Amino acid sequence: MSMRSMVFSRLMMSGVRRASVVAVAFILLGVSVTTEAQTSTPAPAPTPCAFRSNTSCAECLQNVTCLWCMPTQQCIDYPMRNILPPNSVCPLTDARWGVCWVNFQILIITMSVLAGIIIIALLVCCLCCCKCERTGNKREDAKVERQTRARKARQKAKRTEMQLRHDEIRQKYGLAKDNPYSRMDDH
Repeated sequence: MSMRSMVFSRLMMSGVRRASVVAVAFILLGVSVTTEAQTSTPAPAPTPCAFRSNTSCAECLQNVTCLWCMPTQQCIDYPMRNILPPNSVCPLTDARWGVCWVNFQILIITMSVLAGIIIIALLVCCLCCCKCERTGNKREDAKVERQTRARKARQKAKRTEMQLRHDEIRQKYGLAKDNPYSRMDDH
């Protein structure tokens, strides 16, 4: 057996050992988790809302599905089919849900106003962002336009300067462009 194969087999054995240790740890952890889950006591079923009638509002509203009616002192199951409980169940001004110190009607109005304010604030933010973006684009466009005009002015100045130099050279060597047909007359 070569040295290489011995090293490889040792590495494989150590890898197998590590894998088996990890697998055993996971199995033991899984067994302990399942044992804990089996030994824990199940949560008691919530008492129906009707059993909490003639107690107190706070006790009734401990269960989220309950609605407290103040004049009748009854704890009623919230009518899930309707968004708002009908007046036949309990008038909105006398109904309590969630908290005892706010009647259902004020709770609905408050939540509606808050939702409206949030929606309006979001719309205003979106409009402001769009306006700022457009203003930023206009500023950027104006800046690019100024740079373009400045570049064209520099190019024009260079072109004119170059033309003047060429004209000076032509004058110096007698190649003036006074009359474009003068060359033809010489021949």
